[in-house]
Amino acid sequence: MASIFLIGPMGAGKTTVGRQLARRLGCAFFDSDREIESACGVDIPTIFDFEGEAGFRCREERMIDLLTNKPNIVLATGGGAVLREQNRTNLKTRGVVVFLDVELDVQVERTSRNNSRPLLQQGDARATLMEISKQRGPIYNELAHVRISTSNQRHQRVVDKICRQLRNFKDVSRNTATENPSSTNNPPPSTN
Repeated sequence: MASIFLIGPMGAGKTTVGRQLARRLGCAFFDSDREIESACGVDIPTIFDFEGEAGFRCREERMIDLLTNKPNIVLATGGGAVLREQNRTNLKTRGVVVFLDVELDVQVERTSRNNSRPLLQQGDARATLMEISKQRGPIYNELAHVRISTSNQRHQRVVDKICRQLRNFKDVSRNTATENPSSTNNPPPSTN
């Protein structure tokens, strides 16, 4: 089984869905943000306080490189992991990238329950999320092999949809490889 890498904005449910997906598939689950915190011994807001976003992104890049080299895992990435080109390359070439998308209203509601998100600590959270979405949305779409909306859906339903899309992805890859063994299999993103 190829590793599965979950990307998407904060509040999309990457960690919760990722844990359930890993259980369903019987493989290990990793959350890049939690792994960074474990390696540093401090939480992400503290890293932002001492090193700024640039320092955090350097740590994140090293962690994404390490984690995407692990076989047969489900990885939930931080929302901004796609900003670095090296992360995008590692994600795209080392596994199947699943974009978990979420509507803005749902995202605002979900992120309001958690005050540990450094980028949302100043100013209007809705405006910040809209601005982040404009910047990162096209990157998520370009990078994704599969796209699933998590808005107003139970996590189990999202996991079901991901599994269905992964089967389709595997079938397309297998058929393409059979028809042209030297081809690189990269089907277009699926929407759901």
